[in-house]
Amino acid sequence: MDETTRILERRIFAWRTMTMFNRQDYVYQYSDPKSDEGFGKVFAIVICFVFFLGALQVAYETVSGWYQNFMQWGNEMLVFFAGFWPF
Repeated sequence: MDETTRILERRIFAWRTMTMFNRQDYVYQYSDPKSDEGFGKVFAIVICFVFFLGALQVAYETVSGWYQNFMQWGNEMLVFFAGFWPF
């Protein structure tokens, strides 16, 4: 093997090593409008469902607070009127 061939083989080996470790991996991205539209619809449904659950919680807490306040007021009224009881 002569010197020129040996130098050429070393350069080819160095080039292959360099390109092996410095190569770029490509990500192929494609656009599918139907799947994007489906995902958007599902996402919108989930958001509306969470909004509905939040409104339901606010309504429950409001009615529950009204009930508890009414019971407390009713108890205080009964105690007040019981104070006039002659026995």
